[in-house]
Amino acid sequence: MKSSYKESDVIFLLKDVTGLVEPLPSVERERLIQSGMHYSEMLPIEYIPTEEYMKIYFDSFKVFGQKMADSLASLADKVIEKRGKNVVLVSLARAGTPIGVLLKRYIKWKYETDVAHYSVSIIRDRGIDDNAMKYILSRHKAKDILFVDGWIGKGAILKELKSACENYKGVSDELAVVSDPAGETELAGTYDDIFIPSSALNATVCGLVSRTFLRYDIIGKDDFHGAVYYKEYEENDLSYHFIENIEKLFKKDIKDKSIRGARGIIEVKKQAGKYGIKDINLIKPGIGETTRVLLRRVPWKILIDERYKDDKELRHIIKLAGERESEIEYTCLNNYKCMGIIKKMKDI
Repeated sequence: MKSSYKESDVIFLLKDVTGLVEPLPSVERERLIQSGMHYSEMLPIEYIPTEEYMKIYFDSFKVFGQKMADSLASLADKVIEKRGKNVVLVSLARAGTPIGVLLKRYIKWKYETDVAHYSVSIIRDRGIDDNAMKYILSRHKAKDILFVDGWIGKGAILKELKSACENYKGVSDELAVVSDPAGETELAGTYDDIFIPSSALNATVCGLVSRTFLRYDIIGKDDFHGAVYYKEYEENDLSYHFIENIEKLFKKDIKDKSIRGARGIIEVKKQAGKYGIKDINLIKPGIGETTRVLLRRVPWKILIDERYKDDKELRHIIKLAGERESEIEYTCLNNYKCMGIIKKMKDI
């Protein structure tokens, strides 16, 4: 699969379906999802950031980039300590991909070893790409495989990963992430809900690759899962701006002091009860997931912990909520600084 990343940074095990899939507007896509069509069978129209939003993005990057870099460093040290220098990074496309690239680069910088890095598709309720896994397992030892993602919201993809790994003998279902406010994994750079710059943009910070796609009229039984390459956004591509500017902030021997608390899913269920939401998939907790709701779903309400009402880490969320005419409610949250709640179909 073509991307704007160098092959020395990552190999995408995806089928290029550029020109074969017509992206849909958020409202139409949301209706279809809530009517029963699977989200992986369509692609959203990519959000084109306004000039004002991009200014907030760059400002936030300057302020919070070091926190992201330190969390990445903490994660890399944990990975090497636990899995050794033969680790094979398998990032979950697409949010995991830039994190995998940075992990690979940090490990090379600090530990002077060049580890392999692939990016594969995993889809909620559909599992991991079996053909991609067979490809990797034909080239590497099962025990060396380590899955990588950007963050854990409430753990839906981790649950999917655990189920999928039962099919691959010797492959660990452990997930390495920069931020885990849900408290689901040992391999977390931090348990704080932090701003990860790559979560604030779409394809333009993920190698110009779309989110992954799986529809059986286009994806054959021997194919990898699909994705689109957005050639039209090449002039706006910030994939290496993100990588290289975080790389400049690398430090050695960073110790994260955050504490792994109660599981975030408990808090998600509490909010679901409060708002009468039966399907917890409509609740997306944490900065990364809330940003996603605003970028490519139809938001109903954004919850922000009142302690972070004026936190600069949430400026891009406030801006997006205004653009999407989504209500912001200040409340009390424990694990997360914010949550995004998707509109129910009957309200769209």
